Amino acid sequence: MVELKVVVIDPVGLHARPATVAVNAASKFKSDVKVTYKDRTVNMKSIMGVMSLGIPTQSEIVITCDGEDEEVAIHTIEEILKTQKVIA
Repeated sequence: MVELKVVVIDPVGLHARPATVAVNAASKFKSDVKVTYKDRTVNMKSIMGVMSLGIPTQSEIVITCDGEDEEVAIHTIEEILKTQKVIA
């Protein structure tokens, strides 16, 4: 299992557009991909799960990947969130 701790810098937080891009990317991997915010963990392959967290700006989130392609998955999701300007 690999883990990535990041701070959301988007002034609106993790909102629908970048969340959808991240969910679509996570869905392409075989690994389990989860996101945790304030002791709540959801499947990052579920847009409803991710949006239910209501992640505001300046929040620390933890993304975990566990499975055969976990390294590629975590790096891909990190790059997508950076491209979407959600994290630095």
